[in-house]
Amino acid sequence: MTLLEMAATTESAYVTSKGQVVVPARLRRKFGIKAGTRLNFTETDGQIMIQPVTREFIDSFCGLFKAKPGEKSAVQELLDDRTKERAREDRKVASDRSKS
Repeated sequence: MTLLEMAATTESAYVTSKGQVVVPARLRRKFGIKAGTRLNFTETDGQIMIQPVTREFIDSFCGLFKAKPGEKSAVQELLDDRTKERAREDRKVASDRSKS
């Protein structure tokens, strides 16, 4: 980003004594920030990025973790692991009973 582009997209706000910041109206409208909208703050390389958690932001994750054809979903893998673990537990209990 050039200095000219930065100047064109930079807006300022002040922090209150309570640590509150008013997001400029233009940015609230542009990003759909309304009263009660959650904001995530990410610190990277000495900079703070603010990401509004809007329906559009959440929807952007849809399908992100979808399994590829032939792959099991993470949930299915966990269920399969639990089934195997349960079978091992059952065998151990049966073995312990036969020893008594």
